[in-house]
Amino acid sequence: MALRLVFMGTPDFAVPTLLGLVGGGHDVVAVYTRAPQPAGRGMALKPSPVAREAERFGLPVFTPKTLKDSDAAAAMRAHGADAAVVVAYGLILPKPVLDGFPLGCFNLHASLLPRWRGAAPIHRAIMAGDTETGVMVMKMDEGLDTGPIAMAERAPIGSDASTGELHDGLARLGAKLMIVALGALERGSLTLTPQAAEGVTYASKIDKSETRIDWIKPWQAVHNHCRGLSPFPGAWFELAGAGRVKVLRTTKGDGAGAPGGVLDDKLTIACGEGAVRLLELQRAGKQPMNADEFQRGTPVPRGGTLH
Repeated sequence: MALRLVFMGTPDFAVPTLLGLVGGGHDVVAVYTRAPQPAGRGMALKPSPVAREAERFGLPVFTPKTLKDSDAAAAMRAHGADAAVVVAYGLILPKPVLDGFPLGCFNLHASLLPRWRGAAPIHRAIMAGDTETGVMVMKMDEGLDTGPIAMAERAPIGSDASTGELHDGLARLGAKLMIVALGALERGSLTLTPQAAEGVTYASKIDKSETRIDWIKPWQAVHNHCRGLSPFPGAWFELAGAGRVKVLRTTKGDGAGAPGGVLDDKLTIACGEGAVRLLELQRAGKQPMNADEFQRGTPVPRGGTLH
């Protein structure tokens, strides 16, 4: 017997789970997502990725600014849903909303909780140099990603993997895991395990102030910083005549020198310890390009310094 569900999600990461619910025969009676945001040169309102997919399937879409008032909780209960599925929604679910679903609210989170609770678990795992992450289905409570775990699936993080690459893989893995968890919930066989009290870390939202590359750090830290912020928001440096340049892909380089120093014509840059080689870059308003293409259009002289 299919479950009657409310789905809550906003970005691309949430789309595979919504598609899995619809394809799996569940009755998605309402989709909650963030309101359309201004985008593009004309700043026209752009619906969220989840809203676009929901409308394609003819699902009713709701975009409240908050769920904290009593009217929002009553409207949620009026859907008569068995449970809610939440994937990167972006709004806090207060207790009256959580209590409005007989079987509970189940959140898909992209980390191995309790490590990396919070808004940016994929970015933070890569930036920290983690070699493993995963996805977890958690029954939500009032805390920040503190609820008991229903199911988990581990995934390796490659030494050169970017946030974009890991994001897409975890989105697909998480969608499959949520479908399995809901199947167990239907059968009454879903078991919940409290999160460990030790090993808690927080994945705070990426702030613009931390995106600039600090060449004084060791090469591995610079490499992790660049791939952890790729493709968005992007780690960057300033180049005279070109402004800010994002670095989307790097690898270990050969040589040493003053931090930020350009060591050769292949864009090998000295760090506080070792060096990184820049493989893919992007100027503001331009398409990403490999280092050779970048050098042809915007030469970076050997012996110069990046800031």
